[in-house]
Amino acid sequence: MRGWFYILMTALFMVLGFALAHEPAMAESGPPAAPGAIHLPMRLVAESAIPAAGGPVTLAIVATPDKGWHGYWKNGGDAGLPTEAHWTLPKGVTASELRYPVPGRLKIAGLMNYVYERPFALLVDLTLPGGLAKGIALPVTVKLDYLVCTDTICVPESQTLSTRMTVGDGAVDPATRAEFDRWRAALPRPLGGEGVIETKGKAVRIAVPLPASVVVKDAYFFPDRSGVIDHAADQMTSRQGDRLILTIPAAAVSTAGPVSGVLSIGEGKGLSFAARPGAIAQAGAGADTGFGAVALAFLGAVLGGLLLNIMPCVFPILSLKALSLAKGGGDERHARAEALAYTAGVVLVCVGLGVVLLALRAGGQSAGWAFQLQDPRVIGVLLLLVAAIAFNLAGLFELPTPAFAGRSGAMGSFATGALAAFVATPCSGPFMAGALGAALVLPAAAALAVFAGLGIGIALPFIAIGFIPAMRRRLPKPGMWMVRLRHILSVPMFLTALALAWILGQEAGVTGMTLGLAAALIASLGFWWTGLRQHGGKGRAGWPAIAALVLAAAIVVTVKPAAAVAKASADTAFTEARLEDLRKQNRPVFAYFTADWCLSCKVNEAAAIERTSVREAFERNKVAVLVGDWTDGDPVLGRFIERHNRAGVPLYLYYAPGAKEPQVLPQVLTPSMLERLGA
Repeated sequence: MRGWFYILMTALFMVLGFALAHEPAMAESGPPAAPGAIHLPMRLVAESAIPAAGGPVTLAIVATPDKGWHGYWKNGGDAGLPTEAHWTLPKGVTASELRYPVPGRLKIAGLMNYVYERPFALLVDLTLPGGLAKGIALPVTVKLDYLVCTDTICVPESQTLSTRMTVGDGAVDPATRAEFDRWRAALPRPLGGEGVIETKGKAVRIAVPLPASVVVKDAYFFPDRSGVIDHAADQMTSRQGDRLILTIPAAAVSTAGPVSGVLSIGEGKGLSFAARPGAIAQAGAGADTGFGAVALAFLGAVLGGLLLNIMPCVFPILSLKALSLAKGGGDERHARAEALAYTAGVVLVCVGLGVVLLALRAGGQSAGWAFQLQDPRVIGVLLLLVAAIAFNLAGLFELPTPAFAGRSGAMGSFATGALAAFVATPCSGPFMAGALGAALVLPAAAALAVFAGLGIGIALPFIAIGFIPAMRRRLPKPGMWMVRLRHILSVPMFLTALALAWILGQEAGVTGMTLGLAAALIASLGFWWTGLRQHGGKGRAGWPAIAALVLAAAIVVTVKPAAAVAKASADTAFTEARLEDLRKQNRPVFAYFTADWCLSCKVNEAAAIERTSVREAFERNKVAVLVGDWTDGDPVLGRFIERHNRAGVPLYLYYAPGAKEPQVLPQVLTPSMLERLGA
């Protein structure tokens, strides 16, 4: 049936070619088709000329289009045909389906074509039967039928390619191996997770499981079959946490059912996946965004911000600003100006953090309140800041600016409010979780109103003191007791610094916490020196503190997350030589293969592999950990993964001491499962 089809196609394109030959304007736009010429020359290459019996051997069909001509992917798009391979193989030898590299796009006269305009290679795996004696010849022949086109004419072509192998030890020439590695790198990598496809009316939505951290450039979905999407239409992409959502106009005659294909993520890289029919929730679907819900979230944020003032990270700052009004006397206008400036500083920081948070989530990252605290460098800077406040309150030194010292002035009040809001981010209080959680599903304007409500709540006590004279009159009169109170208020700030050091240790490990504490020590020495110069009445007393802070900041910005530290040290990069060395030492080995774009990999790493209890169990049982990062499609790792009957990641292997073969662990891991390894 296919043969008749190609005969009909040949006749049709001969007529078309004759017509085009008499159309000068059209003929000038592409090279002419010479009768009998091959415009997509191909060659057949075996990765190993002496493959081992019982094992696989990869063949490459290497195609080089003539200038101005192009070949087609397995789905040609609006036009084109896939390559058909008809194999003649020795008895017992079987061939897999052709594996295509990530295609390109070519739009001609409103029709989208999925093509190859540059040299490309189709790969196929042959499986040899076991028991073949060395030296037996293995002749392989393939007849290829395909379509090759320019922008004006298409020609069906046919080639018969042959190669001859001899059963041997499977050795591969290094130059040939390098070529095959390059061709393998052009193949799409299996995503390892199932997507969801939903067709509603004239639109198709496809949800692809892809971690938010993966950078995607010019995403495009190539379906394996027609009848799913309008190939020529624009494809819109958006993010829902760890899912990439494609919205594409449906095909004119759409066929329901599952679909598979390739997601191009830029620079010739692609991920292959399958999608099953199902429902895809709209972002924020089901959330009440009416006035009542917004008002409730706003009031919750105000109340949550108000309660933050009794937290140890905010209370000392608020107390000093309140007492500064007691020093200022009864000037009504002055008190109100300071209250408004303080409020402006608090609200501006809260709204600014809200803007950044909403922008991150719009970009696909699953960030939440205090998102910046996920970066240990921010924790380190906060540690230095809180330590400075604590030592200032303790009387070690005096800052010349009113922001920390609690002195009056609109600019000082504004800076103090901004400081209070920023330092409050590590703290969390009642009512905040619900209010800020609601903000994340509200429209942007309503969400920013909720973040402003949080700032108003933090500023509310100082607003009351500034605008209600009776409250100011109830404040104690200035005296020496204020010095003692400052010293007492340094205690909760030191406790906050201690808590930040603990958080730093959780995020960056013992090394990161040590660097943070060392930076705080250097800063405190600078504060102490500055205090000595201040008490001695010397000029430029603040220079030691400034120099120490610059050095301390330079230290904390070098702190890395614990995951990055583990990857560089304990979780040694996987190589077969390293694995063999550990096995010779009779060490149990846990080897796992992951990629940044593999969502199930990241879930397993967060839920099981990187748990403290698992790390402790591995150390106790002397289990060595090796990590194979397949993010960039390393062909060496790819061959190792294929040898374990997997097409992609995740892959988890446990090598028990003395065992000949590894235990292949399930693709869904639990901490208890890993804790038992090596026991």
